[in-house]
Amino acid sequence: MTTEPIKVLLVDDQRLVNAAVATMLRPEEDLVLKWCGEGTKAIEAAREFVPDVILQDLVMPDADGLDIVTAMRGDPALREVPLVVLSGKEEPAVKAEAFARGANDYLVKLPAAVELIARIRHHARGYRALLERNAAYAALASELAEAAGYVRSILPRPISEPLQADWIFQPSSSLGGDAFSYHALDDDHFAFYVLDVCGHGVGSALLSVSALNTLTACALPGVDFRQPARVLEALNNAYPMERQNQLYFTIWYGVYQRSTRRLTYAGAGHPPGVLLDAQKTPQLLKGEGLPIGTFEGLDYDEFSVTVPAGGRLYLYSDGVFEVERPNGEMLAFEDFVGILASAPEGDRAGRLAHVVRTVQGIQGKEMFDDDCSLMELAFG
Repeated sequence: MTTEPIKVLLVDDQRLVNAAVATMLRPEEDLVLKWCGEGTKAIEAAREFVPDVILQDLVMPDADGLDIVTAMRGDPALREVPLVVLSGKEEPAVKAEAFARGANDYLVKLPAAVELIARIRHHARGYRALLERNAAYAALASELAEAAGYVRSILPRPISEPLQADWIFQPSSSLGGDAFSYHALDDDHFAFYVLDVCGHGVGSALLSVSALNTLTACALPGVDFRQPARVLEALNNAYPMERQNQLYFTIWYGVYQRSTRRLTYAGAGHPPGVLLDAQKTPQLLKGEGLPIGTFEGLDYDEFSVTVPAGGRLYLYSDGVFEVERPNGEMLAFEDFVGILASAPEGDRAGRLAHVVRTVQGIQGKEMFDDDCSLMELAFG
C-alpha cells in the first residue's frame, strides 16, 4: 500500500534557509519540499502546490509574516492547512500573536533535523486525518440529505377534494421522526393520521417511514382501516419497541365519513386533534391509549364526533407547541390552541405558515428543538 508523499511548502526569502531545510528533508523519501522566496506570492504558491504543511518565516522584506498568517487563515482552501511559523528568536509576544492569528506551531529557526521532521510528520498526520473526517462527514451529510428528500417525497400532496388538506413540516435535524398522511379508504371514508417516533435522526426516521408505509398501503392483515381503534391495536402488535431498537411512537388516527359527517378517531399517546367550528370555537379530540410499541396486547378506545359545517381539524406533533420562551417558561397548550383559532382567513398554506411563524416568534428562534408537523383539514 503506497502513501502519498507529505508536501511541505517553505515560505522564506533566504536561499540559505531553503538549502538548509532541503538538506534536512532530503533523506526522507516521503517528504517533498517546495520553496517560495517571496511573501507576496505565498498564497498563490500554496494554492498551486496544495501542501500538507506550511513552514513560514515571520520576517520578510516584501510582506509582514503575521499578515500572511491571517491571509492563510482567511482563505477557504488554506485555512485548515497546518502552518508552522519560523522566527529568528524566541519572542513570547510575537509567538502569542502568531497563535492568535491561527498558526499551529512556532519554531526558532532552524531546529535540529530530527525535531523539524517530527513536527512536520505530526502536523501532516493530523491534517490528513482532518481531511478524511471531513470527507466522511460530507458523504454522510449527502446520504442524510438524500434520505431526508425521500422522507419528504412520500408525504402527501395538498388536496382540495373530497376535503381540503395541507400541511407544513420542519424537522429539527436532517431526518425527523414525524410522519403523516391522508387518503381515501373508499368512496365514503377518508383517513388521516399523524405519528411521532420518540427522538429524531436516522433510527426514528426509519421507523416513521415504515409505519407510514404500513398505513398508506393498508398493510395490516385482517384490519378494517375504517375502525381507528383496531388500526392502533394492530400497529401496536406489529411494532413492539423490543424489535424497534427500543423506539416507540405516538399516533392520532381518524376516519371521516362524508355521508354522515361523522369523524371517528383514536389516539395512542398523541396530543389531541383540535377541531374548530365556523366560529372558531375549539374542541379537543383526545385519545387515551398508550404509545404504540410500549406493551403488547393493548386495547384502544374509539371516539366519534359530528364535524360542523365549515369545520377545520388540526393535527400536529408536540414539537410545534412544546417550546420554551426566552424567559424559560413553556408555551401553554391553551395558548397554542388560541394561536390555531386565531389563524387568519385565506389560503391554507398561509394559515399554517402563520401558526409556525407565531410559535417561532414566541420561542425567539427559527429552528425548533423537536420535529414540527402541522396538518389542516377543512371539511366545508
